[in-house]
Amino acid sequence: MKNDYSFVALFEYAEDGINITFPDLPGCFSSAHKNNTEEALKNAKEALGLHLFGMESDGEQIPKPSYVFDFKLSPRQVPVLVDVFMPTIRASVKTSFVRKTVSLPAWLAAAADERHVNCSKVFQDALIALIK
Repeated sequence: MKNDYSFVALFEYAEDGINITFPDLPGCFSSAHKNNTEEALKNAKEALGLHLFGMESDGEQIPKPSYVFDFKLSPRQVPVLVDVFMPTIRASVKTSFVRKTVSLPAWLAAAADERHVNCSKVFQDALIALIK
């Protein structure tokens, strides 16, 4: 696995916003509000990182990127080179949180609240100890 990737994104400026596609990566796309190129760059970077992470996780081969000048563009399209640093992407995806609902007896929940106990932290610590 590589740590750095750069792929060409095509920003297509339309009446309703900016459509973002990655010709080398079918299924990798995003969008941004009308005339908001800064948002488009941010969204393109996020889409590319998550798409490549998914490909890595699935064991898919990541294609060699095309060159910026390889594309025939419409008048509303602009090629943009988007780069991502995968260690940051991998760490953020692997440390994302999911919500789990836990049922506690009312007296136990009240006692935890009185003592300002962080129930999420206690639950995490207990699960980590259990799976070690």
